[in-house]
Amino acid sequence: MVRKPARMYRNISKRAYTRREYMGGVPGSKIVQFNMGNQNQSFPMEVSLEVLEACQIRHTALEAARVSINRRLMKAVGRSNFHLKLRVYPHHVLRENKQATGAGADRVSEGMRMAFGKAVGTAARVSRKQKIFTAYTSPQYIEMAKDAIRHGGYKLPSPVRVVIEEGSTAT
Repeated sequence: MVRKPARMYRNISKRAYTRREYMGGVPGSKIVQFNMGNQNQSFPMEVSLEVLEACQIRHTALEAARVSINRRLMKAVGRSNFHLKLRVYPHHVLRENKQATGAGADRVSEGMRMAFGKAVGTAARVSRKQKIFTAYTSPQYIEMAKDAIRHGGYKLPSPVRVVIEEGSTAT
Protein backbone atom coordinates (compact mmCIF):
# COMPACT_ATOMS: atom_id res chain seq x y z
CA MET A 1 0.00 0.00 0.00
CA VAL A 2 1.35 3.41 -0.95
CA ARG A 3 1.93 5.88 1.88
CA LYS A 4 -0.29 8.94 1.56
CA PRO A 5 1.32 12.36 1.09
CA ALA A 6 2.19 14.28 4.26
CA ARG A 7 -0.03 17.21 3.27
CA MET A 8 -3.02 15.04 4.18
CA TYR A 9 -1.88 15.00 7.83
CA ARG A 10 -0.42 18.52 8.11
CA ASN A 11 -3.49 20.36 9.40
CA ILE A 12 -4.74 19.96 12.95
CA SER A 13 -8.37 18.96 12.50
CA LYS A 14 -9.54 16.65 15.28
CA ARG A 15 -8.79 15.97 18.91
CA ALA A 16 -5.40 14.50 19.74
CA TYR A 17 -5.28 10.71 19.70
CA THR A 18 -2.46 9.65 22.01
CA ARG A 19 -3.60 6.85 24.33
CA ARG A 20 -1.45 3.99 23.04
CA GLU A 21 -2.54 1.58 25.77
CA TYR A 22 -5.93 1.32 24.04
CA MET A 23 -4.62 0.65 20.55
CA GLY A 24 -2.53 -2.12 19.12
CA GLY A 25 -0.18 -1.98 16.19
CA VAL A 26 1.01 1.61 16.28
CA PRO A 27 4.09 1.83 14.05
CA GLY A 28 7.24 2.82 15.91
CA SER A 29 8.78 6.25 15.59
CA LYS A 30 11.55 6.60 13.02
CA ILE A 31 13.37 9.19 15.15
CA VAL A 32 16.68 7.68 16.21
CA GLN A 33 18.13 10.34 18.54
CA PHE A 34 16.92 13.49 20.26
CA ASN A 35 20.34 14.82 21.38
CA MET A 36 23.39 14.84 19.10
CA GLY A 37 26.89 16.25 19.18
CA ASN A 38 28.74 17.29 22.34
CA GLN A 39 26.23 17.00 25.19
CA ASN A 40 28.70 17.59 28.03
CA GLN A 41 29.86 21.10 27.18
CA SER A 42 27.77 24.26 27.51
CA PHE A 43 27.78 26.65 24.55
CA PRO A 44 27.07 30.42 24.62
CA MET A 45 25.01 30.67 21.41
CA GLU A 46 21.66 29.09 20.53
CA VAL A 47 20.26 28.73 16.99
CA SER A 48 16.66 27.50 16.85
CA LEU A 49 14.22 26.47 14.14
CA GLU A 50 10.78 27.91 14.83
CA VAL A 51 7.57 27.06 12.94
CA LEU A 52 5.35 29.97 11.92
CA GLU A 53 2.05 28.03 11.74
CA ALA A 54 0.41 25.44 13.97
CA CYS A 55 0.57 22.05 12.26
CA GLN A 56 1.31 18.36 12.63
CA ILE A 57 4.79 17.16 11.67
CA ARG A 58 5.13 13.46 10.87
CA HIS A 59 7.90 11.47 12.52
CA THR A 60 9.43 10.77 9.10
CA ALA A 61 9.74 14.51 8.39
CA LEU A 62 11.31 15.12 11.81
CA GLU A 63 13.85 12.36 11.19
CA ALA A 64 14.67 13.68 7.70
CA ALA A 65 15.25 17.18 9.09
CA ARG A 66 17.34 15.81 11.98
CA VAL A 67 19.57 13.80 9.65
CA SER A 68 20.05 16.80 7.36
CA ILE A 69 20.93 19.21 10.17
CA ASN A 70 23.19 16.76 11.97
CA ARG A 71 25.11 15.83 8.80
CA ARG A 72 25.68 19.48 7.87
CA LEU A 73 26.84 20.37 11.39
CA MET A 74 29.19 17.38 11.56
CA LYS A 75 30.83 18.38 8.26
CA ALA A 76 31.00 22.10 8.99
CA VAL A 77 31.92 22.37 12.68
CA GLY A 78 32.79 18.87 13.94
CA ARG A 79 31.16 16.70 16.58
CA SER A 80 32.71 18.44 19.60
CA ASN A 81 31.64 21.99 18.67
CA PHE A 82 27.84 21.75 18.78
CA HIS A 83 24.90 20.20 20.62
CA LEU A 84 21.75 19.61 18.57
CA LYS A 85 18.45 18.97 20.33
CA LEU A 86 15.12 17.86 18.86
CA ARG A 87 12.55 19.51 21.10
CA VAL A 88 9.28 17.81 20.08
CA TYR A 89 8.03 14.22 20.29
CA PRO A 90 5.48 12.61 17.94
CA HIS A 91 2.73 11.62 20.42
CA HIS A 92 -0.29 11.99 18.13
CA VAL A 93 -1.23 8.74 16.34
CA LEU A 94 -2.38 9.17 12.74
CA ARG A 95 -5.19 6.95 11.46
CA GLU A 96 -6.20 6.02 7.95
CA ASN A 97 -9.26 4.22 6.62
CA LYS A 98 -7.58 2.12 3.95
CA GLN A 99 -9.51 1.67 0.72
CA ALA A 100 -9.27 -1.11 -1.83
CA THR A 101 -7.64 -0.18 -5.13
CA GLY A 102 -7.49 -1.87 -8.49
CA ALA A 103 -10.01 -3.30 -10.95
CA GLY A 104 -13.52 -3.60 -9.54
CA ALA A 105 -12.62 -1.74 -6.36
CA ASP A 106 -15.23 0.95 -6.94
CA ARG A 107 -17.94 -1.41 -5.68
CA VAL A 108 -15.89 -2.41 -2.62
CA SER A 109 -14.54 0.97 -1.56
CA GLU A 110 -17.81 2.70 -0.73
CA GLY A 111 -17.19 2.15 2.97
CA MET A 112 -18.59 3.93 5.98
CA ARG A 113 -18.39 7.67 6.25
CA MET A 114 -16.11 8.97 9.04
CA ALA A 115 -14.67 5.47 9.60
CA PHE A 116 -12.23 5.15 12.50
CA GLY A 117 -9.24 3.73 10.60
CA LYS A 118 -6.02 1.94 11.51
CA ALA A 119 -2.92 3.53 12.99
CA VAL A 120 -0.44 4.35 10.19
CA GLY A 121 2.11 6.59 11.91
CA THR A 122 2.73 9.30 14.47
CA ALA A 123 3.05 13.06 14.35
CA ALA A 124 4.11 15.88 16.63
CA ARG A 125 1.51 18.59 17.10
CA VAL A 126 3.24 21.96 17.20
CA SER A 127 1.84 25.37 17.93
CA ARG A 128 2.67 28.67 16.29
CA LYS A 129 6.21 29.98 17.05
CA GLN A 130 7.24 26.74 18.77
CA LYS A 131 10.89 25.71 18.59
CA ILE A 132 11.45 22.36 16.86
CA PHE A 133 15.26 22.08 16.73
CA THR A 134 17.91 23.93 18.71
CA ALA A 135 21.63 23.89 18.03
CA TYR A 136 23.95 25.17 20.76
CA THR A 137 27.37 26.30 19.53
CA SER A 138 30.20 28.84 19.81
CA PRO A 139 30.05 32.32 18.20
CA GLN A 140 32.60 31.46 15.48
CA TYR A 141 30.35 28.65 14.16
CA ILE A 142 27.07 30.57 14.23
CA GLU A 143 26.79 31.07 10.45
CA MET A 144 27.37 27.38 9.72
CA ALA A 145 24.82 26.35 12.36
CA LYS A 146 22.33 28.83 10.94
CA ASP A 147 22.80 27.39 7.45
CA ALA A 148 22.37 23.81 8.70
CA ILE A 149 19.20 24.66 10.64
CA ARG A 150 17.78 26.53 7.63
CA HIS A 151 18.32 23.51 5.37
CA GLY A 152 16.60 21.24 7.90
CA GLY A 153 13.56 23.53 7.78
CA TYR A 154 13.04 22.64 4.12
CA LYS A 155 12.02 19.13 5.19
CA LEU A 156 9.16 20.35 7.40
CA PRO A 157 5.56 21.01 6.27
CA SER A 158 5.28 24.51 7.75
CA PRO A 159 7.04 27.79 6.98
CA VAL A 160 9.93 28.21 9.42
CA ARG A 161 12.32 30.86 10.64
CA VAL A 162 15.75 30.71 12.25
CA VAL A 163 16.11 32.40 15.65
CA ILE A 164 19.52 33.20 17.15
CA GLU A 165 19.83 33.84 20.89
CA GLU A 166 22.83 34.60 23.06
CA GLY A 167 23.66 33.57 26.60
CA SER A 168 21.77 30.28 26.56
CA THR A 169 23.25 26.97 27.55
CA ALA A 170 22.29 23.43 26.66
CA THR A 171 20.31 21.58 29.32
